[in-house]
Amino acid sequence: MEDKIKELAHTIVNYSIQVQKNEKVLITYVTCEPKPLVKELVKCIYEAGGIPFYRETDPEINSLITEGTTKERIELLRKEKEFEVENFDSFISIQYRVNDYESHNVDKSVQQTIGAALMKTQDIRINQRKWVLLNYPSVLDAYKAGMTIDEFKNFSFDVMTVDYSKMSKDIAPLKELMDKTDKVHIISPGTDLTFSIKGMGSIPCVGDKNIPDGELYSAPVRDSVNGTITYNTPSPYQGRIYNHVKLTFENGKIIKAEADNNNEELNEIFNTDEGARYVGEFSLGFNPKILYPMGDILFDEKILGSLHFTPGRAYKDCYNGNDSAIHWDMVLIQRKDYGGGEIYFDDVLIRKDGIFVLPELQQLNYDYQEK
Repeated sequence: MEDKIKELAHTIVNYSIQVQKNEKVLITYVTCEPKPLVKELVKCIYEAGGIPFYRETDPEINSLITEGTTKERIELLRKEKEFEVENFDSFISIQYRVNDYESHNVDKSVQQTIGAALMKTQDIRINQRKWVLLNYPSVLDAYKAGMTIDEFKNFSFDVMTVDYSKMSKDIAPLKELMDKTDKVHIISPGTDLTFSIKGMGSIPCVGDKNIPDGELYSAPVRDSVNGTITYNTPSPYQGRIYNHVKLTFENGKIIKAEADNNNEELNEIFNTDEGARYVGEFSLGFNPKILYPMGDILFDEKILGSLHFTPGRAYKDCYNGNDSAIHWDMVLIQRKDYGGGEIYFDDVLIRKDGIFVLPELQQLNYDYQEK
């Protein structure tokens, strides 16, 4: 495990954010559990000539403080985030899950107000700074994955240290195809969705932002989305988990949102602002070591044979004009063991039941064996 932690730290510092001499790097992490990784990151940053800083947070205290948030606190929080983006070149954010419901009692209006106040600095941090986000393996994550903690740690570090250089080469033909595609058509149980990505381009994600990684994303032309999509994995958001979310679109806008639970709260999220009912991202996932959902979007959105279709804010490097305080990645797995499905680019079938069918794309199947 010590060797894997060192390998991961080296990957983050020298591959993901490529720390240069005198660059200032802020490491934020949750609880003291990720400390072994933080220590290795500090060593690697110094070796690269960078200047490390750190900040540890506690989820219980953070939720308690957020519950009592006032306008004055939001203003100070905004200034704090402004200071960060003005003074740091890179950000390493390490999450550690202890309780998905810890922020359950935070009023949604407070969360929405904070999100709106920090939208500008968040935009700068995401689109103008170098950053990487990862989850340090926790007991809760191991439970959700159905593994012992030792099994999950080994799985987690194996997943986070896949050969991203090889993946970068494997993805090139898919990027070329997506860049010249106009119409996308997605079919799955409960899903029949069409939209255009003409002129939007595509962005490979191969270990330089999220870890684990393994996706290629674009964005739909904002008003082009029509039809229905039903997600078959859990959709966590701000301390709540929504199951079997079903969204119906008309000319880009979500006109109906349903789930197995909490429909009223679900629609409150989509009423956050105008952009919350439009989509900012469309992405295909293909991490060869992630096959099953565990209710953690950082892992689930990279599932081999999956896609995610994301209401809310578009990334500036693939910008369709949609701005929002939310960016909610929701995942649909299309492998046979999850009901199957098809994806067409300009009426040509490119992936069936989670398997790429075009010869130039088959390396992205990573020898997955259908069950």
